[in-house]
Amino acid sequence: MRWLKTLIVLLLSVVILMVGIMFTIHNTDKVAIDLVFITLPEMSLSLWLIAAFVLGGFLGFMLSSVAIVALKTRLMGARRRAAANGRELDQLRNAALKDAT
Repeated sequence: MRWLKTLIVLLLSVVILMVGIMFTIHNTDKVAIDLVFITLPEMSLSLWLIAAFVLGGFLGFMLSSVAIVALKTRLMGARRRAAANGRELDQLRNAALKDAT
């Protein structure tokens, strides 16, 4: 079963690589990007589009990482509070049992 997963991943990688190569071959027009305050140098359209895709993926990864770290920090705090409440509850139960005897 593991070999099937490896084969599927390999085939998908080859397909994505071929699509990328075809995309690059068909989008060779030179364009300059004007960002109002700065004009980026003239390069092929495919390079600008791939760069934008990679930059968007990287920024999405970074923003989601920040959110995940914040949620994990909140989870650790909640676990600490739950553990402290559990210890306090055990102490109160034990105190009530000692008083009852």
